[in-house]
Amino acid sequence: MLQLKIVSPEKIEFEGEVESVLVPGTQGQFEILNDHAPLISTLDKGFVEYGTKEGKHRVDILGGFVEVQKNVVSLCVEVKE
Repeated sequence: MLQLKIVSPEKIEFEGEVESVLVPGTQGQFEILNDHAPLISTLDKGFVEYGTKEGKHRVDILGGFVEVQKNVVSLCVEVKE
């Protein structure tokens, strides 16, 4: 399992355990799974999709950054209203 934290300037959008995270990277969409290599990347406009035990969830974003390190995924994003 991954620990995911999605933060926007207004609030913490989500914090918890997830099975996977799909993000809109500047070079195209990519998925982060358990034991992913360390990574820092910018994010383009699109959506972040993450899967929890309750199902899939989606957050529309205007851009931001993602950091992956030791099964911890941190996103700092601007959320599309």
